[in-house]
Amino acid sequence: MSTTLLLARRNMARNRVRLLASVGGVALALSLTLALDAIYAGVANQLTTYIDRAGANVWVAQSGVRNLHMVASTLPDQVVESVGAVDGVATVTPILEATDTISAGDERAVAYVIGLPAAASMGNPWDIVEGSAEVRPGEIIVDREFAAKAGVTIGDLVGVLGGEARIVGLSRGTASLVNSVAFVSFDDFRAMRGGAPVVSFVLVRVAPGASPEAVAAAIERLVPGVTAQSRTDFVAQERRIVTDMSADVISIMSVVGFVVALAVVALTVYVATLARRREFGVLKALGARNRVLYRVVLVQAALSVAVGLTIGLAFTGVLGFLIGWTDLGLELAITADSLAKVGLFAALIAGLAAILPIRHVAGVDPAVVFRRGAPA
Repeated sequence: MSTTLLLARRNMARNRVRLLASVGGVALALSLTLALDAIYAGVANQLTTYIDRAGANVWVAQSGVRNLHMVASTLPDQVVESVGAVDGVATVTPILEATDTISAGDERAVAYVIGLPAAASMGNPWDIVEGSAEVRPGEIIVDREFAAKAGVTIGDLVGVLGGEARIVGLSRGTASLVNSVAFVSFDDFRAMRGGAPVVSFVLVRVAPGASPEAVAAAIERLVPGVTAQSRTDFVAQERRIVTDMSADVISIMSVVGFVVALAVVALTVYVATLARRREFGVLKALGARNRVLYRVVLVQAALSVAVGLTIGLAFTGVLGFLIGWTDLGLELAITADSLAKVGLFAALIAGLAAILPIRHVAGVDPAVVFRRGAPA
């Protein structure tokens, strides 16, 4: 294998322009699909950021409610005490939640509006870049990206839940391409929604050593009229619902980009291998067996994909870093699954594309190469 690798490297490096063209084409194609995959994964991550960062191990909702997006969950106040009495529950925090529009001037944005009790131990904003992390009556915390687009800052009024609230804090990491998260006081939320003695969700932190799944099952068994899920299950349900509704376009783009990238990889490797037929013909004439030729072209294809994948990964990482400094509300997340998928399929397609032109060389009589040169 070391000899095969040496032959492959020397053959590829013989013509620098051809090498740059072939590796560059593969790198460009793989950069495209890695970037699209990273955008899709980043959007999916953003959609569940609040659930991930709320600090709850278990989410308790109205019976039949299994996600946060575009649903209404209503639970009577006494459920909070009942949930807190279940074995394995350490702390509970009730919240009110609604998908609503927050407005300032001509700017409108869809947001999860969260009503927080005073001194809430869960469900709070996790990264305040300016102002207060606590909301009192008449106050609101909004994402800094919304504030920048709307041209508002600390002390300004925004419309929410049919009323107005004054901005006391700007949060970071609470906006996505789909919506953002805003925080108001529990009492304000309840008053704006008619004052009924209800909550939307009960956030549960389990006792040390307790299993969130087991505690969720116990809550459902002992507290009537509720659906309880571990954070992991709740995130999975939320991601499934929201990506089905809101990320279809990105998903389609990702699939189309992947198919186009594989086609570019196949074409690039095929043409590059075709252009090296004379070198392979010489190897054939010097006594190289067909299996050696196949190994060399497969190694060359693998090297092209490996270098291209490395460049694509670096490009996507730099792109994600640069986007993080903008106000686009976009996150790029490179996943191991994406790397494995892109690398595996690219290597497979490249190998097939490399073998096709070399089959013609492998079938040529070595004497013909000496008399007339390698087949054209």
